Amino acid sequence: MKTNYDQIVQEAADKVFASMEYRVQPEQLQQLKDAFEFARDAHKEQRRKSGEPYIIHPISVAMIAAEELMLDTNSVTASFLHDVVEDTPYTIEDIKERFGDDVAYLVDMVTKRKKDSYRMSKQVDNYEQLLESVQYDIRALMVKLADRLHNMRTLDSMRPDKQMKIAGETDYFYAPLANRLGLFDVKTDLENLSFKFRCGLEYTDIVLMLDKDMKDNKERLKVFTDKIEQILSDNGITARAEVFWRKPYSLWRRMKNQEKDFWHLDNRYYVRVTWMMTPSECFCPPPVGELEGVGSDKNVCLRIYSLLSDVFQEKPGSFVNQIDQAKENSYKSINIMLLSGEGVWEDVQICSEKMVNESRFGCLAEVAERAITRHVGNDVSHENVTQWLEKFRKILKEIATESEGQQFIESVKTSLYYDDVLIFTPKGQGIIMPKGATALDFAFELHSDIGMHAKYARINGKLSSIKTELKRGDCVEIGVDENYSPKAEWLNHVCTFKAKRHLRRHFAAQLAKQQFNRCPHCLPLPGGETIGFRDEDGSITMHRRNCPEAIRLASKLGDSIVDTPFPEDPDAQYPVSITIKAIDRYHFLIDVVDMITNDLHLCIDSLHTVTRDDIVDLTVVFFVHSVRELVLSMKQLYTIDGVDEVRQNLA
Repeated sequence: MKTNYDQIVQEAADKVFASMEYRVQPEQLQQLKDAFEFARDAHKEQRRKSGEPYIIHPISVAMIAAEELMLDTNSVTASFLHDVVEDTPYTIEDIKERFGDDVAYLVDMVTKRKKDSYRMSKQVDNYEQLLESVQYDIRALMVKLADRLHNMRTLDSMRPDKQMKIAGETDYFYAPLANRLGLFDVKTDLENLSFKFRCGLEYTDIVLMLDKDMKDNKERLKVFTDKIEQILSDNGITARAEVFWRKPYSLWRRMKNQEKDFWHLDNRYYVRVTWMMTPSECFCPPPVGELEGVGSDKNVCLRIYSLLSDVFQEKPGSFVNQIDQAKENSYKSINIMLLSGEGVWEDVQICSEKMVNESRFGCLAEVAERAITRHVGNDVSHENVTQWLEKFRKILKEIATESEGQQFIESVKTSLYYDDVLIFTPKGQGIIMPKGATALDFAFELHSDIGMHAKYARINGKLSSIKTELKRGDCVEIGVDENYSPKAEWLNHVCTFKAKRHLRRHFAAQLAKQQFNRCPHCLPLPGGETIGFRDEDGSITMHRRNCPEAIRLASKLGDSIVDTPFPEDPDAQYPVSITIKAIDRYHFLIDVVDMITNDLHLCIDSLHTVTRDDIVDLTVVFFVHSVRELVLSMKQLYTIDGVDEVRQNLA
């Protein structure tokens, strides 16, 4: 049966128009329809890799821009047209003549420049061009993120090497960018889809465990959330309590950070208690006289916290106020751990609908406000963007002035940090720093002269090294000595662009990069999910597909990717390190050695064991030929009496 693509295309476009119709003027709606017809005609001879008409992609991008990002008329118009100049004979001048300067500008910013040569690579030049638009208008970035999101959702039809290239770009650049712009839903989708296409086996394993976990806990959590809603209803507060399970990528990252397997992982989900508001209240603050009164977001959230902690036991020290100490990407809530009736500590986040919408739309919250409240408007005011976006613009200007090529994208990546912490000076000034920042980063944030002569720090009154990593809420005083100069090792103990910039200036050199044929960080094994990169000398360096270095290279040097397997060699063995956690008992160590050497016929290189309170942590280094052999070994070790956890250790 022949697919009726004309009907599919028209129905898809009609959904975009229906989404925009209630919040734009009739002439603006007509502009959208004209843009669709223009794009359909321009792309009429083109097909996607899946075989469907190419116009379905611009329509889908426009739908994301309209429905998920709540963008304005010109942004959605540009979404329809975003590939016209790049892929068809039409020019920017044609777009400008038909749809005006504003739409033409947006299309121009997301159109890849065709050059005879590139400063570093085509990918890096495209990043520079896109980030340049932030100085003038945030909407071009939004159109590009919508484009990237749809490309990731339809990546199945691409070759494995192309999947790795696009997924690597996404994980390295676009997902952190969405996070920095406060677009939580977009960030989550992008990083999860990237994980799916980079590491399909790990992704599938976590999905299966997650499905089982959700089924096992569904009824118990329903009882808990129903009780929360009833408590609040009885006290005159309309709220909904919902369980949100973390996505596979988030769980994978937590497993790595916490060095735990899935079933021992803390907070695989959280319960969000949302104070219900009317659409017009979602973004509008209460009158000035009520800001500290009963009706303010903070006070209602604290009232909810009080009611819930009167009924459920509160875990000591778990209260976190992320309203006054909000994250830089606009996330706000009151966080608390409450003991459910089944004796489980539940991660509960209390917020208002306004906070949820700000977290979802980030820098576009004001545009979304006009859409949600049905306020017709087409302008995105430069003066109304959030303070942290202005800070990002300032950083980008500094990076553009002082960085080129590879250093440019590395500097930008440093600024696209995943999480942040609020640090205080002794005078109570709060300064937001990226998570992982040290006292030395903080010193440079205060002033470059303080950073260049920092000698020690007092963190919460305690004398500390300037290399000490800071935690949320730390009060930090920097001790300086005018005769003290930076040390070369400091570059390994800072993470902010500002600190690295001043230190690089001082040393007038960058850290040398290592050349290798088997990545020493991720230690890939034959038979695993690996990817190769062709080096300048023609050799191939193998990486795991989830290796941060591979993701970085894929985002900048995607053309060097080689889709080649890592073959198993019967004469080649590779050292692997695993940690076994078990209940100590007589003969335990001998059983482990016997299993590895006699049952599995593998050679042990070293053993290290630490036993505390009858719990043993045993680290074993032994040799395997492949991933298959490693996985089999770990499964067999689980069968030893008393073993609770077996995990691989990576560099």
